[in-house]
Amino acid sequence: MKLEFLDDLTDGGKYKDVFPVYLIRLYDFDSIEAKMLSEQIRTTILEKETSLDLGRLDFIEALNCNVVLQLSQTSIGIIPVDDCSFNFNCDLTRADFKDILLRIEPFLVNQNGFQWLYDIDTPIEFLFSPGGTW
Repeated sequence: MKLEFLDDLTDGGKYKDVFPVYLIRLYDFDSIEAKMLSEQIRTTILEKETSLDLGRLDFIEALNCNVVLQLSQTSIGIIPVDDCSFNFNCDLTRADFKDILLRIEPFLVNQNGFQWLYDIDTPIEFLFSPGGTW
């Protein structure tokens, strides 16, 4: 599984109707890795109530960014940690993490299609896609 930040999908304004403009994608995975991610979210975030650093998971290759998933009272989505790096936090409520597990579930048996991992009005979208496309 690969983790990647894609910025300016408009190609400098060349494609005006592109959505989203920024996204982080988890891609190039199989059903085993999808299950491993699902289990990590369930045990680390929902059961232990601790943050989950995606870049530290053995089965994820962080290409140009890192994302830390963490419980929050309010769902904010993915936000940059600072202006100088490609480190991000993803702050979501318990209900939204449970929803992510439901969105990942079809990929435990089927490697077709894609899924947006949350439905929050935020500049950075979160894509889950075996083929990397949407």
